[in-house]
Amino acid sequence: MPTIERQVTICNKLGLHARAATKLVVLASEFDAKITIIQGEKQASAVSVLGLLMLETGIGKSIQLLANGPDAEAALDAICHLINTKFDEDS
Repeated sequence: MPTIERQVTICNKLGLHARAATKLVVLASEFDAKITIIQGEKQASAVSVLGLLMLETGIGKSIQLLANGPDAEAALDAICHLINTKFDEDS
């Protein structure tokens, strides 16, 4: 199965902080896909809150999403939607 790749920019004010990372992990866990998030030289599994926090991703930073597995396309659609709607935060 090929790996699907997307690029998305973090647009919420606090970036990928603890609550946002938790939302992303819960969402990513719903799919049958291995999802990796890359920022610069760092990368983390989309199902690891600690790993995502260690990326130190802030507003305006661009991240790369890689996914493979039966639900890869749907998983990346959902994750991109979550990020683009600012993790359902007000700001």
